[in-house]
Amino acid sequence: MSSSTALLTDHYELTMLASALRDGTAHRECTFEVFTRRLPNGRRYGVAGGIGRLLDAVENFRFGDAEIAQLAEHGVVDERTLEWLRDYRFSGQIDGYPEGELFFPGSPLLTVRGTFAEAVVLETVVLSILNHDSAIAAAAARMVSAANGRRIIEMGSRRTHEESAVSAARIAYLAGFTATSNLEAGRRYGIPTAGTAAHAFTLLHDDERSAFESQIAALGTGTTLLVDTYDISRGIDLAVEVAGTGLGAVRIDSGDVGVLARQAREQLDSLGASNTRVVVSGDLDEYAIASLRAEPVDGYGVGTSLVTGSGAPTAEMVYKLVEVEGRPVAKRSSHKESRGGRKAAIRRYKDTGTAVEEVVHRVGAEPELGPHDRRLQIPLIRDGKRVEGLPTLEQDRERLRRALVTLPWEGLKLSNGEPAIPTVFHGA
Repeated sequence: MSSSTALLTDHYELTMLASALRDGTAHRECTFEVFTRRLPNGRRYGVAGGIGRLLDAVENFRFGDAEIAQLAEHGVVDERTLEWLRDYRFSGQIDGYPEGELFFPGSPLLTVRGTFAEAVVLETVVLSILNHDSAIAAAAARMVSAANGRRIIEMGSRRTHEESAVSAARIAYLAGFTATSNLEAGRRYGIPTAGTAAHAFTLLHDDERSAFESQIAALGTGTTLLVDTYDISRGIDLAVEVAGTGLGAVRIDSGDVGVLARQAREQLDSLGASNTRVVVSGDLDEYAIASLRAEPVDGYGVGTSLVTGSGAPTAEMVYKLVEVEGRPVAKRSSHKESRGGRKAAIRRYKDTGTAVEEVVHRVGAEPELGPHDRRLQIPLIRDGKRVEGLPTLEQDRERLRRALVTLPWEGLKLSNGEPAIPTVFHGA
């Protein structure tokens, strides 16, 4: 299968290209910006996710023989456009928020500069990556905050598209998840993987004891035993009998997990397994995790809600033309307005480190920087080539952890409300 990302796009990108090549406007220098007009309901902040994957996609946006043949066979564009696409290489500039950075309504998350022809064809692939990964990142960050330092494992591969599962696992790790169950994510991105057994493994054996003995023999006493296939109390008794008081953990995957976790903790302590952890899973989201904060839960397994953005599967980003040959252009459609001109942003902070506001400004008209203010965009691509020395996934993970600490406490609430900090447009 081709590794090209060129056909991960909408038909109309290429019909616009063909028309612009015909009328001579294709080579006008343009600036496109990615931003969101609003955050999804219930969100107080956004998290930039997918920047690394986006850069890979731009590098692989090539029209090889197979891609050209597909377009020609279905008459998508004319021969002149096909010849132009054969030589396509993005040669422009891309700036953006680094992965793991917070964003707010109007934040210029990504700025793409180049000719209309080479920039317009990137719209769909850019938005598909950023909308998906940023939605997952925001959901995952909220879950990590709700977990309040407890371990949290991503295990949603069976609830989404196989490739979405890999990118979701990557983003969950960025947001602070401890590990993923997805082995392909472990291979591609070096993310820690974890997993033990499902109910099917217990049901396979003649009885629960046999299943536990088999798992302990294979994985050692530090493993996690799933104790709710039949009766939880009996399962915990058997788990400690088989593994001893050094058992790593028990997992509860159904029922009222708060009540069951409390009972499990009391039972484990009474059996002398005071160091055995209690892990819960089963349709958890950030609200369920927050409700368990007072319970004796040591770790969480999260699946469906994570990979679907926990009710907000898109970050609602758009890719808009804002400048043509240095001239600001803006869309005025009702409820779909945009601000013309190339923009950048700074974030203002109190001397205590608390974020105060996001200031979006025209490039060349930067407001005066305060002693604690910080510019947000960084160079990502220069003259078509990825900038060297960009942050690693581990560095981006730490960036997000630090960024969340800077939000006013209201900004971390899970309830509906205004963005954590306001966006101010300075001369934009």
